Amino acid sequence: MKKILLIIILFSLAFGFNSCSKDYFDVNTPSGTASDEQIGMSELLAPVIYHSFRAEYYAERSFGNYSQNFTGQDGAAYGKTSNSGTWTNIYLYVLPNLKVIIDKADEKNATHYKAVAEILTAMNIGLATDSWDWIPYSESAMGSANIHPAFDSQETVYNSIFSLLDDAIGKLEAADNSGYTVGGEDIAYGGDMSKWLKLAYTLKARYQLHIYYKTSGNINDIISNLDNGFTSNADDFQIFYDSRNINPWYSREILARATGNSHDEMGDQLVSYMNGASYPFTGGTITEDPRLSVYAEKDVPSDPWRGYVSGGNGLSSDGNNANAHFKTDGFYTSEGAPVVYISYAEAEFMRAEAEFIKNGGNATSVGSSQAAYDAYINGITANFDKLGVASTDYLADPSIAVTPAGLKLEHIMKEKYIANFLNPETYVDLRRYDFSTDVFKDLALPDDNASSEFPGQWLVRADYPGSEESANKDNVNAHKESPVTPVWWDQ
Repeated sequence: MKKILLIIILFSLAFGFNSCSKDYFDVNTPSGTASDEQIGMSELLAPVIYHSFRAEYYAERSFGNYSQNFTGQDGAAYGKTSNSGTWTNIYLYVLPNLKVIIDKADEKNATHYKAVAEILTAMNIGLATDSWDWIPYSESAMGSANIHPAFDSQETVYNSIFSLLDDAIGKLEAADNSGYTVGGEDIAYGGDMSKWLKLAYTLKARYQLHIYYKTSGNINDIISNLDNGFTSNADDFQIFYDSRNINPWYSREILARATGNSHDEMGDQLVSYMNGASYPFTGGTITEDPRLSVYAEKDVPSDPWRGYVSGGNGLSSDGNNANAHFKTDGFYTSEGAPVVYISYAEAEFMRAEAEFIKNGGNATSVGSSQAAYDAYINGITANFDKLGVASTDYLADPSIAVTPAGLKLEHIMKEKYIANFLNPETYVDLRRYDFSTDVFKDLALPDDNASSEFPGQWLVRADYPGSEESANKDNVNAHKESPVTPVWWDQ
């Protein structure tokens, strides 16, 4: 009898559920080993979703430093990473249990359950391959039948992602007559299949955009998928936390700082995009991005905002001591804050980029279509609305209101960079455009890069975790690369 490792989460559904509910954390969480015959699809789904978000969180813990959303203490730049937290969540808690859900859904012809499981599988193998390139997938959930799973190429994994999403889309666009309904165990969407369908389309566009330059993809397909994807902030794929089960960024950045433990600081790259340093405000109404005070706080409120230069020993880019810290009660760093996997704002910035490319734009061109400009403005507005911040003055400033004739790719990617704060998708964007300063203004290697293990080079992938190297040595060694070797879609 096959065994699966499971964290069982028992739900009280008497009061219903929605994507902003905290009731799902009122749980008993024994951990241990159970046979797949003993566990139902509904009991597996919540833990799988939860650990999918944990996998994303750990990816950003590593890659957010590389993309300079934040630095380590005193501006520390991270060296190479194994991103082991992401690997553990995906391969121990997510993929094996998704395989069980899919098998059970096939047995019961529960097509919507299977579609949800396929979408979650696509997301997790996407995160994994974007972190490590070659990964175990086709043989990854065989348990004791294969304890040394082969690795699949990134190209193969991407083909699987699209196959999974296409199959899920087909199932969700049809009725499910099995009698098995996804409900409150769905801790993201509360069983709303229309939102899962939009998620599948939006994710498909995201992954198509990842490989667009590698495969010379069809830009109209990306736009078409976005047309069927997210339509408002209500579609954001996210989960919320509460005072009993606190947000991991609150734990990492706020509690740790308050207790003198290891934490991170706000990166100068992000702060400079928001305080007027990289993009001066010229309208006279505002002097800083209003979202900055939602993300960060200063030692002395009246002082100018100064982020931590990566590898800069505590200095900001103006030569003074940095003073910007994660906000104690920030939108993403409070006890009950959400962790967001993919948002409507991101979808609109993807649309803006796709329309910009469709219009013949590139990294240095100026001017685009009305469709590209409208999506750019929609993305900004959506992010402001999500954060609960008024956007009128910001959108009116000439530095933002550049008109279609003045739109550059850097405007789109700068706003996406800000809106995707604490999301590892930013690291994908940086790699897709080879860390170009034409696209990401003022981006530079960490100040201490010359004395690092890889002087003059960006880190562009994670090392395989030591645990996998020990357990699956031959397959790891066959695909091990330097952390400065680009993944397949970036070559």
